[in-house]
Amino acid sequence: MRAIIAKRVDSGTPDTSEISDLAAAAGYTVAGEVTQSRRADPALQLGEGKAEELAEVVEATEATTVIFDNRLGPYQTYNLGQLLPEGVEVIDRFTLILEIFGQRAQTRKAQLQVELAELRYELPRAEAKTSLAKRDEHPGFMGLGEYDESREQDIKNQISRINDELERIEQTEEHRRERRRDSGFDLVALAGYTNAGKSTLLRRLSEDLDVEENEDLHRDLDATAESQDKLFTTLGTTTRRAAIEPRDVLVTDTVGFISDLPHWLVESFKSTLDSVYRADLVLLVVDVSEDVDDIHEKLVTSHDTLYERNEAPIVTVLNKIDAVDETELEEKREALSALAPNPVTVSAREGMNIDALLDRIDDELPDWEEERLMLPMTDETMSVVSWIHDNAHVDDVTYGDEDVLVSFEARPAVISQARSRASELQATVADSA
Repeated sequence: MRAIIAKRVDSGTPDTSEISDLAAAAGYTVAGEVTQSRRADPALQLGEGKAEELAEVVEATEATTVIFDNRLGPYQTYNLGQLLPEGVEVIDRFTLILEIFGQRAQTRKAQLQVELAELRYELPRAEAKTSLAKRDEHPGFMGLGEYDESREQDIKNQISRINDELERIEQTEEHRRERRRDSGFDLVALAGYTNAGKSTLLRRLSEDLDVEENEDLHRDLDATAESQDKLFTTLGTTTRRAAIEPRDVLVTDTVGFISDLPHWLVESFKSTLDSVYRADLVLLVVDVSEDVDDIHEKLVTSHDTLYERNEAPIVTVLNKIDAVDETELEEKREALSALAPNPVTVSAREGMNIDALLDRIDDELPDWEEERLMLPMTDETMSVVSWIHDNAHVDDVTYGDEDVLVSFEARPAVISQARSRASELQATVADSA
């Protein structure tokens, strides 16, 4: 698929690097680009002369698609379609992102989120088609699709249905998170912009660990996390164990943040971020090799997104330190100190400073507590002792003739459960007396 990139900025030089990367991620071959620095034309986004130039470039390169880095309104899409050669599709960055999401969606939840975002994007276009049809405009709608009088209501009905199903999925996932906590797991989420290296970091944190040993308890833990130099490699969530003695930690990689997203697209994927919002600790991963102004802007946007609903502490991880020298790294740390006052610097790809990051995770997670429980000797006692071994760090077990003394460290929630189980054993003894 051959595509032409188009971008307009109010002033300065248009940067097409990200939209080109997005196009490549979707499978397009970029055959050329047309850029302009001027105020947006309400009818065409580009100025009329530049739009005609775009049509000439499309014809010369035999491109089948024009991809705008700007957000196109329904009428702009329609007007551009009238200027371009017949059969050429016009899409904007948000349509392109949805294409990529659709290609990467593998779980039912991800597929529903993609469908929801597509419907929210289509709704104003369906309303525009209705308006054009009433005015007897061009019957082909040039990029807007065919006109269907009932489509607008169909979209609204589908949005409602998908929201209901996503809510049911989220309730199931919340129960799963609570079961993990009750089983003694600390929950750590990786957040940050796409291509910051989150998936690589997840693999590094868990590369020597056996995920399968907890398969019976946690069937949703993925044994692998794809790691590629691509945008949106991770669309759903991937969870793996990272053992930080004496803790059991689950680390979840989530979909990356993307710059300049409209509210309707963020809203469609907000349930994916629940893995971040409900975590005990968030690692905000940043590509430190990027320009410092770009990093600053991304940190501001990330914090705005996270602080809306997140209650867990946030640790900034400056990744890819293998790509910068010490002087540049120190300058960027200083420049970003207001947003990232005490960051951890790592190279996920090279494994640099990973031990320091693991220590920081341990420091930031909720403190464990010490407990000593006296359990009466009953038929169920060994089952409780085994459960404590599975969900806590056991220091000592002393067996007496009529009781068992267990000394251990654990999360407060696990200690509470252990006490409850001990009380049940006591009640059993009392009932049989």
